[in-house]
Amino acid sequence: MRLEILYEDNHCLVVSKPAGLLSQADATGDPCLVELARDDLKARYRKPGNVYLALLHRLDRPTSGAVLLARTSKAAARLAAQFRAGTVQKLYWAIVEGRPPELAEGEWTDVVRKERALNRVEIVKPETSGGRIARVAYRVQWREEGLAKLELRPLTGRGHQLRVQLAHRGMPIVGDRKYGARSALKAEGGRRRIALHARELRFRHPTRGEEIAVVAPVPADWPEFWPGWRERPSGSGKPRGN
Repeated sequence: MRLEILYEDNHCLVVSKPAGLLSQADATGDPCLVELARDDLKARYRKPGNVYLALLHRLDRPTSGAVLLARTSKAAARLAAQFRAGTVQKLYWAIVEGRPPELAEGEWTDVVRKERALNRVEIVKPETSGGRIARVAYRVQWREEGLAKLELRPLTGRGHQLRVQLAHRGMPIVGDRKYGARSALKAEGGRRRIALHARELRFRHPTRGEEIAVVAPVPADWPEFWPGWRERPSGSGKPRGN
């Protein structure tokens, strides 16, 4: 699998993660983004031995889009500090089932808690032990019978945050069976995907200080690219490119 590079210099690397690919290695032993990016750097620059590459954040396996990695330890430390401070800006696109809010834009705040045994996040009462605040700004791009497309700007970085906040409001992401979607989707490689795409990433360059804005093109397996995708049986058919 060849990764699409969205931005690269001596300190930073932004790649477009395909849906179905792990961000980092886990117990399955399946290929992951970090390993593929490291192998690509070694091959292109003919580097012997180990190549330094640090993952700054993750996308869920069935999600596609922009992922930032650091190529030096100095860059990793400075970029990680930006993530902790909440100054890295992320924008997602999601196609959801159900009825979106009447307001075209707004913000949601919830308290979430992860059930590690199930690898699942739930919305809990504010006083619940282990609960953490999750905030997201939304804007409705289009809506029609039973479906809508939303632009999402998470203001916190909780695992599965967008998936559970949408599902909690009766709008599970298309293909997201884990959080109650009726539909199913497949990525180009045949693995499961959901209609969630990390569209844009903005951060301060770790050494030069200027803002870097990176946009991830929507991949060919994005549902809007499929002719008649709303009429297809769940999960059937092969996606087509734009």
